Amino acid sequence: MTWPSNQPPKPGLTAEDIARLNEKFAQSDAALGIEVSPEFRPFEQRNDIFTRAFWDEEVSSDDTLGFFKSYRMKFATRRGAGFSQKDFALRNASWAVSDILSSRGGEEGKREGFQAPIDYDTPVANDKVPVEDAGQEAEEIKRLAKLFGADLVGITEVDERWHYSSRVDTRDFTSAPNDLPDGITHVIVMGHAMDPDLVDTYPSALAGASTGLEYSHETQIVIQLSTYIRNLGYEAVGSMNDTALVIPYAVKAGLGEYGRNQMVITPEFGPRIRFSKIFTSLPLQVDEPKPLGIKQYCEICTRCAGACPPRALPFGAPDSVAHNRSTLSGVKKWSADCEKCFGYWAKLKTDCAICMRVCPFNRRYDGWVDRVFRALATGPYRKLALWWQERRGAPARLKAQDWWAKIRAGGG
Repeated sequence: MTWPSNQPPKPGLTAEDIARLNEKFAQSDAALGIEVSPEFRPFEQRNDIFTRAFWDEEVSSDDTLGFFKSYRMKFATRRGAGFSQKDFALRNASWAVSDILSSRGGEEGKREGFQAPIDYDTPVANDKVPVEDAGQEAEEIKRLAKLFGADLVGITEVDERWHYSSRVDTRDFTSAPNDLPDGITHVIVMGHAMDPDLVDTYPSALAGASTGLEYSHETQIVIQLSTYIRNLGYEAVGSMNDTALVIPYAVKAGLGEYGRNQMVITPEFGPRIRFSKIFTSLPLQVDEPKPLGIKQYCEICTRCAGACPPRALPFGAPDSVAHNRSTLSGVKKWSADCEKCFGYWAKLKTDCAICMRVCPFNRRYDGWVDRVFRALATGPYRKLALWWQERRGAPARLKAQDWWAKIRAGGG
C-alpha cells in the first residue's frame, strides 16, 4: 500500500473505537436493521466492485472493461429495443455534468464524487455567521437544499464507522488517505428522486439515464449548498459516492429504511432515489432514524430476490456472510453478491436495477391505491399487502419504444 508523500495515513479505528461507537449508536443501528459486531472494521474503498474491475483479476474482464467503455460509446451496441445507439446516447448525455466534475482531478488521482470528495472553489469565509438555534438553522438548510433541487433532506451526526478506511488513487488504484478537515461534526444527507418512467424501462441502457440524470443533478446541488455553507464561515465537504457509505447515513438521517434489495426505501419514492451528502462543521440539530415498518415488509417479501437474473440478492434473513471482499464484514444485514450483480451489469453494458423496478414500494403515491398499499405494508396488516401484491404480480416493464413514442408525442 503506497501513500502519497507527506500525507501519512491517519490511524484507523481501533477495536476500542469500534466498541465505543457501537455503544453510542446502538439505537440508530437498530433502526438501520443491522448488528455491528466487535470484529467490524471500516470498508476499504479499493474493494468496491467498480474499483476492483480495474485492478482485481477476479473481476476484471473484457465484459467489465466494455461496460466502462460504453459510457464513451466505445462499443458495439446490441441494437435491440432499449439498447440502441439512441438509448446509449441519452444515458451517456444524462451523465455529462457528473462526468465533467469527476474527471477534473485525474492528474491527482482523484475521481471527484466517486473516489474522492468534491474539491471546493470557495474558501471558508473568515467571519462566521453566528448560529444561535441549531434547530432553526437545520430547518433553513433543508429549505435551501430543496430550493437548489433536493427532494429529501435529513441531518445526522458523523459516524466514522461508515467512512472508508482509505480512498482510491485512480492513477494506480492503490489506497490513499481518506481525510476530512478538522471540526466536521454533522452530515447533511440529500435524496434525489429518479424519473419513474425511465426506471420502469429497467433493464435497458435507456433506464440508465434515470441514474445519470440524478448524479448530474446532485453534482450541482451539492456544490451549491456546500458553497453557501462555506460562505457562512463553516467547513463543508461535498460528497456523492465517495468518503463514506451513504446508505447508513441516509437511514441515520431519518430518510428511509434499509431493504432486502440493498437500497434505502423511502416513504415518498420507495427505492427510486439516489443520495448525496455534505460533511460540515455547521451546528445543526440532527434527525432521528424513524421506524417506518418497511424493513418488516421486506422480511416477508422476496420479490426483488426472485426477479434478480444473476441471483445476487438474498432470500433469507439478514446474516453476516461475506460473499467476497466487496461485502462489508462484521455487520449482520442483507448483503448482495456484488460479483454476480456487476457481472450481469457488464454483460448488459449498463446498470440493471430490476430490483428497484419490481419493488412493491416503487410507486408514485399520487393516488389512493398506492397510499393504501403503503399504509397496509408498513403496519400490522403487511401480510394482507403481501397477498395483494402476489395477486397483482409485478408491474410490466415499460417498453423502450413506448417511452420514445411518449417523448415524440410530447408527453415526456
